[in-house]
Amino acid sequence: MSDQQVDAVLAAAIVRRHEPGEVVFEQGEEASWFFILLFGRLRVTQVTAEGQQVIVRMVNPGDLFGIAKALNRTDYPGTATAVSASAALVWPMSVWSDFVAQYPGFAQGAMETMGIRLQEAHTRMRELATEEVERRVAHAVLRLGNQAGKKEKDGIRIDFPISKQDIAEMTGTTLHTVSRILTAWENGGLVVSGRQKLLLTDPHRLLLIGDGVVPGLL
Repeated sequence: MSDQQVDAVLAAAIVRRHEPGEVVFEQGEEASWFFILLFGRLRVTQVTAEGQQVIVRMVNPGDLFGIAKALNRTDYPGTATAVSASAALVWPMSVWSDFVAQYPGFAQGAMETMGIRLQEAHTRMRELATEEVERRVAHAVLRLGNQAGKKEKDGIRIDFPISKQDIAEMTGTTLHTVSRILTAWENGGLVVSGRQKLLLTDPHRLLLIGDGVVPGLL
C-alpha cells in the first residue's frame, strides 16, 4: 500500500487498550469491529457444542483479527481475551468491503492472513489425529517460542503469561498430562517452568521429540 493509502486506512481507525483478562469480543457476539494488534498478546478461545473450551490461536503484535466478514459471518466465531496489557487499532466492520475494494494491498494481506490460519488449522488437526500427546505439546510450545519467543542466555523464553491449562487446551489433552510432561522435561533439562512462564532451554531436543526423531521423556 502507498503512504497515502496507509494514511487513509489509519485515519478511519481508533485505538483501544485492554488490560490482562479483559475480553475484547465474545463468541457469538455481533461482529461490529475488526482489529490489528499493536502490542500485547490475546488468546482466542472457542466453546464446543459439548461445552469444552479450546484455545484456537494466540494473537501476536501485527496480527489482523476479528475479521468475521472475511469468513462470511456476522458474528465472531471465538472469544478474544487479553493475556497481557494490549492495544489494537480498531475499525468498524462496515468499512471492510470498501477497504478490500479500494486497496489491493489490504485485500492481499487479508488473503495471506486467511491462508496462514488455514494452514495452522490443518497442522493442528493433523497433530491431533496422528501424534501422541507429548509430541503435540512439544510442537505447541515450539510454535509459541517461534511466535513470541525472546532469546535469553539460557534459552528462549515465551514472552507472555502461559499456563499449563492453556497448553492443555491448545493440544487437546488434560491439565494433569501437561503437568506430567513439563515436570519430565524440566527434570531432563529441556525447559524451566515457573508461574505462567516457560523457558525453553533445549529447543532442538524439543523439536526432535515433536518430530518423533527421538523418544519423549514420559
